[in-house]
Amino acid sequence: MTTVTGGDAAHGVESPYAWRRLAAGLLLSTIGGVCMWSVVVALPAMQAEFGVDRAAASLPFTLTMLGFGAGNVIMGRLADRFGIALPMALGTVLLAIGYVACGFAGALWQVALLHGALIGFGGSTSFGPLMADISHWFSKRRGSAVAIAAAGNYLAGTFWPPVVQHFIADHGWRATHIGIGIFLLVAMMPLILVMRRRRVDNHSDATATNDARRRAESPFSPLTLQILLCIAGVACCVAMSMPQVHLVAYCGDLGYGPARGAEMLSLMLAFGIISRVGSGFVADRIGGVRTLLIGSVLQGVALFLYLPFNGLYSLYVISAMFGLFQGGIVPSYAIIVREYFSPKDASTRVGLVIFSTVLGMAGGGWISGVIFDFTGSYQAAFLNGIAFNALNVSIMTWLLFRSGRGGRFATAAA
Repeated sequence: MTTVTGGDAAHGVESPYAWRRLAAGLLLSTIGGVCMWSVVVALPAMQAEFGVDRAAASLPFTLTMLGFGAGNVIMGRLADRFGIALPMALGTVLLAIGYVACGFAGALWQVALLHGALIGFGGSTSFGPLMADISHWFSKRRGSAVAIAAAGNYLAGTFWPPVVQHFIADHGWRATHIGIGIFLLVAMMPLILVMRRRRVDNHSDATATNDARRRAESPFSPLTLQILLCIAGVACCVAMSMPQVHLVAYCGDLGYGPARGAEMLSLMLAFGIISRVGSGFVADRIGGVRTLLIGSVLQGVALFLYLPFNGLYSLYVISAMFGLFQGGIVPSYAIIVREYFSPKDASTRVGLVIFSTVLGMAGGGWISGVIFDFTGSYQAAFLNGIAFNALNVSIMTWLLFRSGRGGRFATAAA
């Protein structure tokens, strides 16, 4: 396939085709994003069928996140080399096989392995690699476009939990998994055809100059900045995982039932969509690091509110606040990478950062289950999340301090 140049008005940067590509990417991210949310909703049903404790029942989610993280790096590398369409098609096939095979699994360890090796790995192309791909097709509105692409993950979280819960209640988790696998194959393959055109490398002169200036003025070497972003990614997502992974189970423990928890999770992610899209507009004006820091501070505030309030209506309100506050955090990492690293390896570097955020989600989800089993309560698990969130805030604050009170990390208007 031929690389499209920025001078091609029909298929260049911020062209009508670029917006069509973003729309197709948003749909792919929304549909493929089921890989992260179906396992959360199915956790109570799997725990009941296999007769295991909460920590063991959390293992499918943990392996899903590990596979998702590894896929962001490996599939991102493929996308840098061959374009997004090939890894996206491969990921869709893996997703379909994984979900159908789960429906016939005879043990929890089989379910966990399928979620890690096929479902999580296959679904990864609809997140980090997709965000990196979209970033090549926009310059002035890059932050907004990346945030819109990332919003598909939360649209998935809004749409899929109540749908999956409904089918699990009516038909069981096994039949539901088989149905999801078939649907993914039918729905995603036609959309991938829109993504076949190769990436755009020639952004506007102003954008290229601003990106080069930011890379030259960065107070950190590329390796140091990559490591700092990865550590921050782990910390912020350990904190993020507590309500996202365990909210359904938490509501069941409080006597409200898993259906209420699924509704709260859906509400959380619906408000996360607002945060994700809004963070893109903010990042276009103040830069990725400042945007990420604002989201991290507010995420800590929402986590703290879970401690004194556990009433039904209070949990609905706090879950909505949590989604509104933290939705823009992960896309901000992708924006930072595109601001400070070469576009030629953008998918790989975004994949590395996403992998660290996924490690945080996976480890945080499992640790929260262990803390619950040890203490019989989620209070200590919320405190653990708050502590990790403070680490992320500290790193982002230090980055701004080292860069001269954030001057170099702010995005100058083109």
